[in-house]
Amino acid sequence: MVFGNLGEDSGTGVAFTRDPSTGEKIFYGEFLVNAQGEDVVAGIRTPQPITEMANRLPEAYGDLLRTQSLLERHFRDMQDLEFTVERGKLYLLQTRIGKRTAAAAVRIARDLVNEGLISRPEAIQRVPASQLDQLLHPIIDPSAKPDVLCVGLPASPGAASGIAVFDADEAEFKAARGESVILVRDETTPEDFHGIVAARAVLTARGGMTSHAAVVARGMGKCAVVGCGAIRVDATHRRFLVGETEVHEGEWITLDGGTGEVFLGDLPTMPSEVMQVNAGTLSQDDAPVYRGFAELLGWADARRRLKVRANADAPHDARVARGFGAEGIGLCRTEHMFFDGDRIHSMREMIVAHDEGGRRRALAKLLPMQRADFEGIFEAMDGYPVTIRLLDPPLHEFLPHGGEEAKLLARRVGVTRREMGRIVEALRESNPMLGHRGCRLGVTYPEITEMQARAIFEAASAMAKRGVIVLPEVMIPLVSTVKEFTNQRAIVDRMAAQVAKETGTSVKYLVGTMIELPRAALTARQIAGEAEFFSFGTNDLTQTTLGLSRDDAGRFLPLYVERGIYRDDPFQVLDVEGVGRLIQMATSDGRAARAGLKVGICGEHGGEPRSVAFCHTTGLDYVSCSPFRVPIARLAAAQAVGA
Repeated sequence: MVFGNLGEDSGTGVAFTRDPSTGEKIFYGEFLVNAQGEDVVAGIRTPQPITEMANRLPEAYGDLLRTQSLLERHFRDMQDLEFTVERGKLYLLQTRIGKRTAAAAVRIARDLVNEGLISRPEAIQRVPASQLDQLLHPIIDPSAKPDVLCVGLPASPGAASGIAVFDADEAEFKAARGESVILVRDETTPEDFHGIVAARAVLTARGGMTSHAAVVARGMGKCAVVGCGAIRVDATHRRFLVGETEVHEGEWITLDGGTGEVFLGDLPTMPSEVMQVNAGTLSQDDAPVYRGFAELLGWADARRRLKVRANADAPHDARVARGFGAEGIGLCRTEHMFFDGDRIHSMREMIVAHDEGGRRRALAKLLPMQRADFEGIFEAMDGYPVTIRLLDPPLHEFLPHGGEEAKLLARRVGVTRREMGRIVEALRESNPMLGHRGCRLGVTYPEITEMQARAIFEAASAMAKRGVIVLPEVMIPLVSTVKEFTNQRAIVDRMAAQVAKETGTSVKYLVGTMIELPRAALTARQIAGEAEFFSFGTNDLTQTTLGLSRDDAGRFLPLYVERGIYRDDPFQVLDVEGVGRLIQMATSDGRAARAGLKVGICGEHGGEPRSVAFCHTTGLDYVSCSPFRVPIARLAAAQAVGA
């Protein structure tokens, strides 16, 4: 035993060989004279900065400086030290690798390389890939010390404050007036898309990490907290309740999408240094965190084999993804394009049309809108591949559920409200996620596939004439048999030939499929005979393989993980033994049938480090993830190579 409480020539302290918050190479810590170690950590007394030790205990401080330098060079990493001084003599109690923020981890790794202590491959391994999220999204000002109201699932990182709003239309209306809003719902559906676009963040009482709100918010880089079971949403009275606390529409709340915490009030937030540089509001010369971030990812890019693409549905998302280093788009979900502005009206007219002629008239209105979106995406991804998924969700998700919107739609198509109610009810399905959606829509209504294919190739031809290098990849969703694929491919090829003849411009393209059903994985050899690429939709493949609803399973999955039934939430970390086995089989069988078959994943697992490592080991060509997860995937892909 040694004692730091023997008088003014004794003391104790905790120190770091570098600043654990910033990574700066300064000796950082605290100490107390005439004290034992528990006095420092328990907060019984206010400690002094470690630099003051030079005045109070100069000889021991000199020994400590020499020791900390020796230890860091020996262990080749930042150290966390605990020490005691007894009668002027230094005793080191413990040294260990020091915990650090993401900013510090990046800076320390880079500096250790520059100091010759570690190699670049070692530096890549030193930064947890998942930590990079901290460097991209707004954060709550550290000076704020709020009380937590409740905690949900941290679905999309970042911090945001706004007034609570319980309706997508109201969110859009208030946001248009310049108000900051947070959309609060039991759960969201595609009908809420415009409200999510307008809101600064989303809070839901139900849903998991791959629920509609989570996926859409991540794709947009918006903060989201989902599956917050402590809240009870009372949309009728426009409020939500947490125990005895009521939060009414118009009251301010703040979300931390990195922790899942919800706070009352308007808490101060600040953009990350990386985002300030990307926005042009901060010079790289004044941004050491950004410089370290960029340099580390540059080393990662030189080492990784896997390509990294982004899931992006609009030109703005594509530009953001490109800024984060995406090498193409692995999933463009065309259905999201139909919810903006007046497009939803034309989409609804198409769905409720009595015959093919009515559907074609409505689709003709959508064609130029979709074509313009594709042009913007091709331009943003000049020289990189763009994988466009044809219409996927059930049609009823686009329809109004009563109210003024139903009345307006009835008037637009010339039917009574009662007749409109019958049409909507006829489209309703007991299990829509396994119903009339994906390629089944294209088989039933080939004119939908025709319009989308025409929009793709007209956009590609127009951009090619402007000198943009376009590499379109058309993806057929929810295929379970090769005949579904060949049915849809025939339409795509026919439209490509027609557009080439009309425009005089022929564009090279690929046609492939999203593997998201077990049968598709099991018959991959047959499908690969016709398809030029596979993209595993791991959200739905997990859902259909495990028999779990990704929107409802969040109610019990945390308990499964807590009790060890599942090691991880399978919608967050890929289920290697089950879903992964299907991916391995399909990849092997597919490449046996078609040499050079391009294979990737485009589910949310594409940005999760352990899942990325599996994709590397399996030999996939790329992963695709939300734009703000692209840096994580880039680093994780390099880490999968090993040091």
